[in-house]
Amino acid sequence: MPSILEASGICKSFGALKAVHDLTFAVNAGEILGMIGPNGAGKTTAVNLISGTTRPDAGEVRFAGERVTGMAAHRLVQRGLVRTFQSTTVYGERTVWQNIYRGTFTQSYTGFWSTVLGGAGHRRQRERTIERVETLLRDLRLTDVRDTRARHLPYGRQKALGIAVALASAPKLILLDEPAAGLSAEEADRVADMIKRIQEAGVSVIVIDHNMRFIAQLCHRVVVLHHGTALCIGTPREVTSNPLVIEAYLGADHEPA
Repeated sequence: MPSILEASGICKSFGALKAVHDLTFAVNAGEILGMIGPNGAGKTTAVNLISGTTRPDAGEVRFAGERVTGMAAHRLVQRGLVRTFQSTTVYGERTVWQNIYRGTFTQSYTGFWSTVLGGAGHRRQRERTIERVETLLRDLRLTDVRDTRARHLPYGRQKALGIAVALASAPKLILLDEPAAGLSAEEADRVADMIKRIQEAGVSVIVIDHNMRFIAQLCHRVVVLHHGTALCIGTPREVTSNPLVIEAYLGADHEPA
């Protein structure tokens, strides 16, 4: 299966701290890849390096066959690589519909004069954009709160809205940074179902979390980070039964998934 993203030997240090060191992995097209590790393992730094938030000191990142090492985040979004963050990043005073609509801007620009004069191209683009927003509302089960200001949503639905905003840019690959953090078990299950629907719609996914049970039920393969490098890469069962992973992270009393 072809890879949509490849990270080869990427490194990042902050002073004497090697946050990520010689990290190499790939994401297959159409795959949900988990990335897991305890606090300080380098998960968020790795995502920052991939998504253009931080520039690596060494190594290479390739996306959809193009070398994108160090490319700015907004340019990566235009190419179809987007991410969410651990905390919700929605506009609290805007409605759910308005938040999702703003997420389409990277894909909906039709030119200055077309926008000013309201030409046919602009009108057609706006119609397609509105249709996409309505589809995301339906698919992510947010229709009932479409006119609700984001700040009034429960935390779990704010998380879902953040994912909807990221999907509005029509990504090829979406990186979800701890999408289930702070959620109840029921809310986390709903987020897992949402991620599966995203993947089934043809979007590749990287899910970063510290909850192995959440990752195991969701992902095709898992990268286990330890001191900024890949300790193990494999299926959830292979990873949870790996002696190195058990020793370093899961604990001796762990039962394989």
